[in-house]
Amino acid sequence: MNEDTTLRPAMSQRELELKKEAASVQPTMAMHKAHAVGMACPHCGVVNEPEARFCASCGTSLHSSKCPHCGSELDADADFCESCHRYIRPDVCSFCGASFSKDDIYCPECGSPRGGIVCPACHALNDFSFCKQCGRPLTADARQLIAQLRQRPDYRELVRLAHEYDELQMQLPYDNDADLMHDEASLQLRDRVLRLLAEDAGVEPHVVPMKPRRVSKENLDNQKKDKLELISRLLDQMAVPAMPSPAKVRNYAMAQKPQGVKLAWRCNYKHALHSSPCGCAKPQLGGKWEVLGQQSNQEVKDDK
Repeated sequence: MNEDTTLRPAMSQRELELKKEAASVQPTMAMHKAHAVGMACPHCGVVNEPEARFCASCGTSLHSSKCPHCGSELDADADFCESCHRYIRPDVCSFCGASFSKDDIYCPECGSPRGGIVCPACHALNDFSFCKQCGRPLTADARQLIAQLRQRPDYRELVRLAHEYDELQMQLPYDNDADLMHDEASLQLRDRVLRLLAEDAGVEPHVVPMKPRRVSKENLDNQKKDKLELISRLLDQMAVPAMPSPAKVRNYAMAQKPQGVKLAWRCNYKHALHSSPCGCAKPQLGGKWEVLGQQSNQEVKDDK
């Protein structure tokens, strides 16, 4: 009896210590368990894999930072703020993607200035190799990239279709049969005058290049529609894949953009329409040009 009485207080004290230790360890274990399970999305609350960078449910970045200029929330690997439209990476050249030091005024790789380049055509200040306003190449690398693309059959076909569509845009349809007959008479008179002038000059009669005949509005609209469908298919085939360097994607996409067609850039980051990849925060995810057609300008994000 005496031995049992002396042991009980010691055992009770030990049990108390064990309980306290377990209570202090439990929150830490719970935290490690939650980390092992994954990270909860701050937007929708879905728990993602531990190594996930974006939410599998809504696509929200699981690691974010703030814009140094306006304080907007940004993904950690974004290099451009879509809120204030400013480039935010002082350690990376926006023109070629080479590393910068804080003391470099010009890029050690491509020689472009840190403060941007003013377009000689429209005078817009640009952080990237192609003018965001008029699309003009601003660096030697940009001009070389265009020269390389011109060797590709799909790019040459794209330029040809865009030129033909631009010519269709300048054509006027006839309104009625009388208008069509008057136009036909004018073409015949033009052909006769040019032939007579050739004969008076003592040269052999030659084939006079004929101007495109005017067609009905319905016919002209169908021709435009067909051209745009062909252009859209080519643009789908020429979609820009994901690349490690945002600068490389911007330069490649801007170099392949044809003139004469109203286009917008569909990014793979947010699947939003931009006036160009220069307005996307993460162009390194790739994207493609899309024909706008009759869509409203409000569908395109303001990247100015």
